[in-house]
Amino acid sequence: ADCSCSSPQSFLPANNRLKRTSKRISNPKFTAMPKVKRSKKPPPEGWELIEPTLEELEAKMREAETDPHEGKRKVEALWPIFKIHHQRSRYIFDLFYKRKAISRELYDYCLKEHIADSSLIAKWKKQGYENLCCLRCIQTRDTNFGTNCICRVPKAKMEEGKIVECVHCGCRGCSG
Repeated sequence: ADCSCSSPQSFLPANNRLKRTSKRISNPKFTAMPKVKRSKKPPPEGWELIEPTLEELEAKMREAETDPHEGKRKVEALWPIFKIHHQRSRYIFDLFYKRKAISRELYDYCLKEHIADSSLIAKWKKQGYENLCCLRCIQTRDTNFGTNCICRVPKAKMEEGKIVECVHCGCRGCSG
């Protein structure tokens, strides 16, 4: 049983060897979630105009994420997060397409850095989806009968006095 190897891992190829992990010592000073890592490339011109609003929405998002969800249904806990995500994307969309207040370069930067949801914005540009609340409401795999969400039904086709609330994001009707 004389073996010249020092560990059982030496029989494994170099890329299959187990990596040692060190335990981090948790520091109470750094318990908050870090900001989203942005690219090292500096933001384009005009960023300083939209940054305060985006920071305010980011603070609301952090508050919504840490909000206690006792007494709420499981799906209701995520509704504020979907709402703020929608607001942030709609803000960038309106600045670029409606008000023409930001440059293409800044708009592309916001999409690349995932400040705004590019898939949701792509849907807003299509006819019939101008007011779409979230992408989950148009995914047919999330419903029992393979249809869109109840919030996508026009109010004119709904029963009078019936209050509709989307299960996915809490929307009360985004089809018009």
